[in-house]
Amino acid sequence: MKDSKTFIFLCLVGFCSFVSYDMVRRPALALFVESLGAGPFLVGLLVAVSTVTGVILKLPMGLLSDQVNRKRLMFGGVLAFAFPPFLYPFISDLWTLGILRLFHGLATAMFTPLALAMVAELFATRRGEAFGWYTSATQGGGLLGPMIGGAVVYQYGFSPTFFLAGVFGLFALVFFWLIPQTPTPSRVHQHSVATVWKEMREGFHRVCQIPPILITSIVEAAKMMGNGTLMAFLPLYGLVIGLNAAEIGVLFGVQAFTSFIAKPVMGRISDRGARQPLIFGGLCLCGLMVMFIPHIQEYILLLVIAGTFGFGEAVVTSSTTALVADYSEGKDLGAGMGLRGTIMDIGHAGGPLLAGILIHALGYAGGFFCIGVLLLLTATYFGVRMIGIKNPVVL
Repeated sequence: MKDSKTFIFLCLVGFCSFVSYDMVRRPALALFVESLGAGPFLVGLLVAVSTVTGVILKLPMGLLSDQVNRKRLMFGGVLAFAFPPFLYPFISDLWTLGILRLFHGLATAMFTPLALAMVAELFATRRGEAFGWYTSATQGGGLLGPMIGGAVVYQYGFSPTFFLAGVFGLFALVFFWLIPQTPTPSRVHQHSVATVWKEMREGFHRVCQIPPILITSIVEAAKMMGNGTLMAFLPLYGLVIGLNAAEIGVLFGVQAFTSFIAKPVMGRISDRGARQPLIFGGLCLCGLMVMFIPHIQEYILLLVIAGTFGFGEAVVTSSTTALVADYSEGKDLGAGMGLRGTIMDIGHAGGPLLAGILIHALGYAGGFFCIGVLLLLTATYFGVRMIGIKNPVVL
């Protein structure tokens, strides 16, 4: 019962946190950056810059959480969800916005890999399904955030949108305090700096020597490259073809809703031993949808494309997270999730940056096509290396 209560409140924290985070990110942030005078490259840079924090910190946070109290570390991430949105209305230049985006990135860097490790500890035998439900909760935030944010930006402007995002962050903080404190046997009892550092180094070496963790994390990075490209440039493409902020928000909402519905189901299927084929097929689907977008101007068809991308995203994430957890079994769950998060964020940050350069040089059609090809090539690499490999047995 205590585990169930912990899981429910963890899902509520994830839901409210990502309502807040995605109200800022999609579509408000790209439109806000453009309103400050930024071109495509700077839009991509400032959308991606918060992910740099994750690239730097997710792996150290995951390693550290295997040695000390995981919930205490997560608290810093929840604080970073709650308070930065209140600061956006006071930003009037791109440099200050970049600094705030780096600080806001502490939210996912300190919270996401640790929350996933906690889920993996709670559900050793049904990880795909558990990850599906948890990531559906966060995806629920990703569903409501852009829709609410797009509508509020359209009706009232940027400042009310950012303030409302902060309110949802405060709700996440309240739910976090209601999570029961669950002791974890994998923590070391000596908390000297030397002991913790030694354990972190050993954990890092262990997970880096497991090729399936690295290969699967690269797939997640490719998927997030596509996701980051949509996050930064679908709003701008929408404006080009005559959509307003509310309509663009609905596109992201449909993407999130499809993923929200599909993740628990696909997670349950992946628990039956089909993780690798699902990952391959899901990433191929994401790549194709990215390539199609700039060739479509009809709003209904864009909604279908957004929903299909969300389904592919759900297929990939529900299986990659569980597969990494399977190979990180034991005292390295935080390390495995942290490594996955760091590699994933490299793709997430690189997507908008690379897409910004490509779109500037080749236009929307050429830029989106190149990103889609990268996703397809990554899926092919994963298929060659991983399909047919038997999953580790989780006791």
